Amino acid sequence: QVQLVESGGGLVQAGGSLRLSCAASGSIGSINAMGWYRQAPGKQRELVASITSGERTNYADSLKGRFTISRDNAKNTVYLQMNSLKPEDTAVYYCNARRLGMLTYMDYWGKGTLVTVSS
Repeated sequence: QVQLVESGGGLVQAGGSLRLSCAASGSIGSINAMGWYRQAPGKQRELVASITSGERTNYADSLKGRFTISRDNAKNTVYLQMNSLKPEDTAVYYCNARRLGMLTYMDYWGKGTLVTVSS
């Protein structure tokens, strides 16, 4: 089993910055990629950014240049640096971990951390 715990969410003013953290524990040796998703009220959950074990990164096109995903292997932690925050960034942000299998894959999710950006 894999456990993911997000932290760093909170209230921030528009234009400000925030850094989210996701600490992974459990059977993390088999995790191949991790990422951040978000879900705003009335909207579908969407990919924010992901990073593979080979340190390849992927970002939502609309967020490139403002958000940066990184990892610290020594701490088993993935980060999401968010800059120039906008009110539309307000959402619950979820940490995701993916484990590849022989024919499929398994996703693990954290409980989420709320980010609120005020005008």
